[in-house]
Amino acid sequence: MRKTRKKESASVDSPEDKPEAQEVKGFPVVGIGASAGGLEAMEQFFSNMPVNSEMAFVVIQHLSPDHKALLSEILQRATEMPVMTVKDRMKVKPNSVYVIPSNKSMSILNGSLHLFDPVETQGLRLPIDLFLRSLADDKQGQSIGIILSGMGSDGSMGVKAIKEKEGMVLVQDPASAKFDSMPRSAIETVMVDIVAPANELPAKLIALTRQAPRLNTKEEIEKDSSALEKIIILLRIYTGNDFSQYKKTTMYRRIERRMGIHQLKKIALYVRYLQENPVEIDILFKELLIGVTSFFRDTTVWELLEDQILPSVFEKLSNKYKFRVWIPGCSTGEEAYSLAIVFKEVMEKTNMDKSLSLQIFATDLDSYAIEKARKGIYPANIVADVSEERLHRFFRKADDQYRINTEIREMVVFASQNVIKDPPFTKLDMLSCRNLLIYMDEDLQKKLLELFHFGLNPGGLLLLGSAERAQTELFSTVNSKLRIYHRTGLAKNDELFNFPGSFSHSKSILMENQIPAKIPDNIQTLTDQLLLQQFSPACVLVTDKGDILYLTGNIGKYLSPAAGKANMNLFAMAHEGLRNVLPDAFRKAIQSFERVVLPNVKVINGGTQLTDVIIKLIEKPPALKNKVLVIFDDVPEEKQKSAKQKKEIPINNTSQTRLKFELQRVKEELEGTLEEMQTSQEELKSTNEELQSTNEELQSANEELTTSREEMQSMNEELQTMNVALQSKIEDSVRINNDMNNLFNSIEIATLFLDRDLNIRQFTFPATKIFKLKQSDVGRLFTDQVTDLVYPEMYNHAREVLRTLLFIEKSVSSRYGRWFNVRIMPYRTFEDKIDGLVITFIDNTKTKRLEDSQMILRSVVDTLTAGVLGLTADGVIGEFNNEAEILLGCKRDEVIGKNYFNLFVLESVRDKVETDLKKLCDGVLPNRYENHIITANGDELRIEWSAHKLADATPTLIGLIKIGPNTT
Repeated sequence: MRKTRKKESASVDSPEDKPEAQEVKGFPVVGIGASAGGLEAMEQFFSNMPVNSEMAFVVIQHLSPDHKALLSEILQRATEMPVMTVKDRMKVKPNSVYVIPSNKSMSILNGSLHLFDPVETQGLRLPIDLFLRSLADDKQGQSIGIILSGMGSDGSMGVKAIKEKEGMVLVQDPASAKFDSMPRSAIETVMVDIVAPANELPAKLIALTRQAPRLNTKEEIEKDSSALEKIIILLRIYTGNDFSQYKKTTMYRRIERRMGIHQLKKIALYVRYLQENPVEIDILFKELLIGVTSFFRDTTVWELLEDQILPSVFEKLSNKYKFRVWIPGCSTGEEAYSLAIVFKEVMEKTNMDKSLSLQIFATDLDSYAIEKARKGIYPANIVADVSEERLHRFFRKADDQYRINTEIREMVVFASQNVIKDPPFTKLDMLSCRNLLIYMDEDLQKKLLELFHFGLNPGGLLLLGSAERAQTELFSTVNSKLRIYHRTGLAKNDELFNFPGSFSHSKSILMENQIPAKIPDNIQTLTDQLLLQQFSPACVLVTDKGDILYLTGNIGKYLSPAAGKANMNLFAMAHEGLRNVLPDAFRKAIQSFERVVLPNVKVINGGTQLTDVIIKLIEKPPALKNKVLVIFDDVPEEKQKSAKQKKEIPINNTSQTRLKFELQRVKEELEGTLEEMQTSQEELKSTNEELQSTNEELQSANEELTTSREEMQSMNEELQTMNVALQSKIEDSVRINNDMNNLFNSIEIATLFLDRDLNIRQFTFPATKIFKLKQSDVGRLFTDQVTDLVYPEMYNHAREVLRTLLFIEKSVSSRYGRWFNVRIMPYRTFEDKIDGLVITFIDNTKTKRLEDSQMILRSVVDTLTAGVLGLTADGVIGEFNNEAEILLGCKRDEVIGKNYFNLFVLESVRDKVETDLKKLCDGVLPNRYENHIITANGDELRIEWSAHKLADATPTLIGLIKIGPNTT
């Protein structure tokens, strides 16, 4: 039975409610993704969705390849819209539901659904992502994605694509979902328009679609420019970012989306709402910063870079070159990591002897996206964009996620940056800014391109998005279709040399409006700061491992960065002279908790400087406990001269010999110590290699376990879906079984259901009055049961029906005088197979007794010497005895059921005889009367009749008996 759906508060197709409907071409298509636990959510969704929503719904669910799909049948009970299992190239129509078939992937193109055999034979499949991506490309702003209950992260990449195309995304509230992995993954991926329980999503979806775009014309934009400027001001106050040069039409679309969610029809009302709800400002800010990206987006671009452009660029570079790249608007980092992977692959393929390294600067205004990019952790559904070889080579699997390995991660530096007002990176070999400029107005686009020209080296590469184009006077085209350009050597605009700065305000305006710094009132604080700057020695605060936390003073005389990978460690940065004495003194200071002083240490840094080094472990305050303070205090020139003079005093030969011997001994001990250290280092390397080997084996085993887990998870989802479908079928079967039981009990027909071996399969309650049956007798041979029937041939007849498939019907008596009409028929399944017998027992005791009484009555009537005719009120003959046969010249069987007036009454007097019969029935005429009749032989007779009325228990007249003597 179809569920009753809730009525909507307003008509969906009302022209007053939807005045824009005629302006929008086509209709929205809703892609609904669900997995485990999603069947119940879909039933709730469709039972609350009106029939005339003017939207099409496409359902994509994870199904077992071998499982017969029952989803269409189940959803059809929840909605009056037609529900169809998709066939290849099926055209999508509004107010219809389309369900993906089992073991298929699906896409949409030009409004038609196309089916594919899945490439994946096992493991992770992503049918929801595949369809939603194609839906975003096909329907653009009329694409709608809905994510319901399910395990995994399938669908999160698809909803990102929909948001990029200005579509809408709705997600089931994770708290109401049986499995919340898919909803949570979608919410973490994009700024979702609606989050609500499944039964509330239809009403919210309809309300959201009614808010059609209205503010796209220039006139309307100018009309509401004041309200838009107020929104920009609020964004600048609360977020610190200026959107005044953001493309107005894009801003309107984003703002209207938020207005639709809050059911606000005027932009002025939304300004008021922003003022009263600062949280909405943050949401709008994130809505304006939607970063849609993916690994190896636009594969043709990456293939061209890998096969042609990068190899040719690398050949021209010198040895030990650092290739610098800037990616503004990097979002969550997929493009930056993609470039690092391609760079690594090109280096491995070309087998260059050059020592090239890559340094990528990836920046974005969204600090949340930058944090996510730094972690380098991505959901499992990146398998749709990253090949299996690259996943194995450059990623590490952890639970249901992939983590970028250290080799690629160290190539990229992420930072928060406002590309409009913050200074750019310079001396770049490549700059990738894809699909960022399309959100800016023309003036800002031009200035940003000039900025990019300034940051690139001559001949540097510029990559833009598919809808963006570089200025021909600044860049030469490498590939116009893929938007790849070279920087030319033309002179740059002078106004761009003023960095850092903002394009919104000139430097002079900023200086005029700048508020002078407030002078502190505390003279003691100023004096302390001056003394520290003038007289305090250089010092460094480090951890117990030597990692530098804080520097002060002219520390460059004693420490400097070492070549190679950046290492902020005291011992790695120490100059010659300090490098040998610092470790031992540092260790003593930590172990003894005492101050250690190294006097007159000769520090070599282009020159020679004597320095006193003081090392002290800090115990107070608690915030600096267990930190170490290292102070460098230069020895005054007077003391240095005094030390030199002392060295010039002659030393006797004995002391000199002793010192030489002592120095030789120290050198030998040092060499021994160094040899032992090298031996220990080699042993540690060997142990480390063994540990790495063990780690690789464990990683391999972990990958196998992860693969098995994925397969088990996929199988679990399929079983969950199948279980829900089977539960629905069981409910249907139970309901049908109850209906059948009530039907059998109401008609009180005793019935036995037997299998092919004539064992009892089921029986109705009235059958217990004929056979001594109870529930435990199910499965036993039916002839083993005690019965009152006198029917010894019943077993043989049952066998005969199984053999011939022809039913047998027989009237049988019981020992207590009851009679039953027994009917034995084959039991046929829906597949038209014989699977046993059905035996029905209909109690016809009353009928049998009536028949016996009728036979006795007929015998009595036949013994009468007068002719007897029984007529109904309409003149139909019901009785005809032997004397009547002789009198009228015809047999009983010839006249029973025929009309008396047509057979035996002259046509000339027929009307009168019919009238007399009615008068007899009404009691107007006496019981005895005469009339003329005609026999079968054509003879006319005049007979005196004695008429007697027949009536039932009501009493209602049912007939008439005419008795006439055999006289002419």
